[in-house]
Amino acid sequence: MNEDQLLRDILAELDAGGKLSRLKGFTQHGRYSIYAHSVSVAALALRIARRMPGKTDLRSLVRGALLHDYFLYDWHVKDRGRPNHALHHARMALENARRDYDINEIEADIIGNHMFPVVPVPPRTREGWIVCMADKISAARETVRRR
Repeated sequence: MNEDQLLRDILAELDAGGKLSRLKGFTQHGRYSIYAHSVSVAALALRIARRMPGKTDLRSLVRGALLHDYFLYDWHVKDRGRPNHALHHARMALENARRDYDINEIEADIIGNHMFPVVPVPPRTREGWIVCMADKISAARETVRRR
């Protein structure tokens, strides 16, 4: 199966019942929704993995990338009851992903540790490092393109 088909298949799987599509209702960077950002991160992570030597669990890579920002709130709206977004959204995304999906350890590492070095705990898996890099690159591109 090629990478585009893998991404489409996993998108369909995660969006069963419209769960993942909820991310379309939240803005991430500029005019990009969290959904669009997550798809961009997953596609870039696949391209990075293809160029790296060694074995990568592509299914876990894509699932983790698509769910890495599954925090389900508008982080642009200030809420005194919610902790600092940059420091805590990965934990919230992981809690939501565990509630709504069957998450394996690689996927949990990707989701929970993608904010390194903003948070002190780095990814423990190859796939976690790939998504961490892809997230930073995608976020920078989206931020620059919004201007």
